[in-house]
Amino acid sequence: MNPETGTGKYQQLLERCRKLQPIVTAVAHPCEASALSGAVEAAQQGLITPLLVGPATKITAVAKAEGIDLGRFKIIDSPHSHAAAAKAVELVREGEAELLMKGSLHTDELMAAVVSREGGLRTARRVSHVFVMDVPTYHKLLIVTDGAINIAPTLEEKADICQNAIDLCTSLGLEKPKVAILAAVETVTSKMPATIDAAALCKMADRRQITGGILDGPLAFDNAISKEAAQIKGIRSDVAGDPDILLAPDLEAGNMLAKQLTFLARADSAGLVLGARVPVILTSRADSVRSRIASCAVAMLAAHARREKQ
Repeated sequence: MNPETGTGKYQQLLERCRKLQPIVTAVAHPCEASALSGAVEAAQQGLITPLLVGPATKITAVAKAEGIDLGRFKIIDSPHSHAAAAKAVELVREGEAELLMKGSLHTDELMAAVVSREGGLRTARRVSHVFVMDVPTYHKLLIVTDGAINIAPTLEEKADICQNAIDLCTSLGLEKPKVAILAAVETVTSKMPATIDAAALCKMADRRQITGGILDGPLAFDNAISKEAAQIKGIRSDVAGDPDILLAPDLEAGNMLAKQLTFLARADSAGLVLGARVPVILTSRADSVRSRIASCAVAMLAAHARREKQ
């Protein structure tokens, strides 16, 4: 779908973005066609002003080979991907950029620079990943977290993962986003630790250790996504059938869920890392144009919301 003319949930995000100024974004090592074109396409949409950080000769060679005009974009020469990641993070720390975007380097390499204790972008919050998904069979945007960074999060880490996602929803204009905390069953049992974590997270929200959202769990996926399924099982819930956020019990569950939605339900998926000083835009070569543009749009809205809080 053309991001200019397409309809749907991502298009609503783009309509909001059209009223805002583009955000200066440090793009780390955009040395492959998809990485470079993704940043340029986002700039053409008015979402970001990219600072291209990496080997200047490689970047210009890729642009020439792909017919990409870099005339108005600044290139900051860095000799290799490791140096590009460090320099891109430095630009954010120095206030020269408000967003960070992954180019063609490995995610681990970029995130090592982000979470570095010296010169990184750490905060008191745990870093986590969100898939912001446009699922054709669902009535609104759906966030799945965490399917990429935290392998087996503790209760406290799940609280941060949850808060990161709630804060993102708030920056997208949602009041009191609904969080479904997933498990295999909807009852609390010591045989399944994820159900105990889910119940504890709900009580943490009651005690304002997690704020800004409406939490319910444990919920099995069918009960979370279908009000009818919840009613059949006698579950009374403000979240069931209408969640904005699906909080997975671990990385494997979150990753499989997001990819199942992508490949079986034909969902588009935008990717962001939250919990650092600024959002980190994660794109891959497999991402569609819509997904790359949507990742930048979500990050742009989050950056503007951050400005308003300062």
